[in-house]
Amino acid sequence: MSFTACHSLLLYCRAGFEKECATEIMAVATEQGVSGYAKAKPDSAYVVFTPHEEAAIATLAHHLRYAELIFARQLIFSSGIVTGLPVAHRTVPLLQAAQALALRFGSLLLETADTNEAKETLAFCRQFTPHMQRALAQAGLLVNEGSSESADAPRLHLFFLGSAAAYVGFSNPGNSSPWAMGIPRLKMPREAPSRSTLKLVEALFEMLNDAERATRLKSGMRAVDLGAAPGGWSWQLAKHGLLVTAIDNGSLDKALLAGGMVEHLREDGFHYKPKRPVDWLVCDMIESPSRIATLVGEWAASGLCRESIFNLKLPMKKRYEEAQRCRDIIAARLEQAGMPHTLRMKQLYHDREEVTAYLHCGRP
Repeated sequence: MSFTACHSLLLYCRAGFEKECATEIMAVATEQGVSGYAKAKPDSAYVVFTPHEEAAIATLAHHLRYAELIFARQLIFSSGIVTGLPVAHRTVPLLQAAQALALRFGSLLLETADTNEAKETLAFCRQFTPHMQRALAQAGLLVNEGSSESADAPRLHLFFLGSAAAYVGFSNPGNSSPWAMGIPRLKMPREAPSRSTLKLVEALFEMLNDAERATRLKSGMRAVDLGAAPGGWSWQLAKHGLLVTAIDNGSLDKALLAGGMVEHLREDGFHYKPKRPVDWLVCDMIESPSRIATLVGEWAASGLCRESIFNLKLPMKKRYEEAQRCRDIIAARLEQAGMPHTLRMKQLYHDREEVTAYLHCGRP
C-alpha cells in the first residue's frame, strides 16, 4: 500500500480531549524517531498530526497500532484538506483527491466531527453520500461489494468541516475503528438497570477480538463486579451467562437479582476478596485512577482473576500522563509477580472523563 500521497494523520477523539490525543500521537511518533507537529483546536473533536518529513508517514503506517492509542477514535492517513468545494460540483475535486491516493476502496465514509456544531454538516453528509458513491463507482475506484478483495481493501474517508471543505484520506480495516466516525451504534437494552451497561458492551467489542471473546467470555464463568450498583455491568455479564458476585453497599436492581445469576454482597469494593479465584473482575468505582490501578494490579498479581475490565476516572489536568502512570503501576506489580500480561486502554465513546482498560493475565 502506497503512502506517498499522504502528508498527515487524521485522528478523531472526544471533544475536549484534543490536547490528550495530540500529546499521545506526538509521544508515539517520537518513539519511532518521527518528529512533527499537531493541530489540535479545543473542542473540535479531531487532531491532525503532520511529520516534518513526508516520508515518515510510511514509518508511522508500519508501526502505529490503532488499538494501542488511548484517545483516538479513528486513525486515518490523509492527503490533506480540500477547500472551496463548489456547490454544484463537489464530487469533482473530491474525486480527484481520491484518485491521487492511487488506491481502490472497499467502502466510502462521509464523516464529520462529533460535536453539536457539526450536526448540520452530518445531515449534509448523508444526503451527499450517494452522489459521491456513484462518482467513485463510475471512476472504478470502488472494489466490488462482497468480493474477497473488499474485506481487506482500504476505506475512503471524507471528513467534512462544512459543506465546502473536507479532509481526504483512508484507513486500514485491520488498523482502525470499524465504525463510522469511530462511534459504535449500540442500542440501549430496555431490561438493563443503567446506561453504563453500554460501556461494558463497547469495551468487550473494542478491546477483545472475536476469538478472544469466544474463549475468554464463556457461559458458566465467574465474575466479580466491584462498585456494581445499580447493576448495569453485572446485567451485561449475566447476559453472557456468567455467574456474578456484585459488590456494593448500595442497592441493585431487583429484577437483576431475581434472575438468579447475580449475588449481591453489601461490602466495600476495596476490601472484598473472593474465597477462590474468579475468571473476571470488572470495576467502575468512582475513585482516584491510581488507587483503582493498584487494586486491579493486586487482584491480578495475587491470581484472583485472569481477565479484568475497569474504568479510570481521569483528573482535569495531565490526563494522558495519569493514564500512563496507571499503566506503569499495573505493569510494575505484575512484573514483580513474574506474570505475563496484556494491558489495553481506550477512551470509549460511552466514556466521559475517563478511560476504560482491559487486562489479560497470561500469554496472549
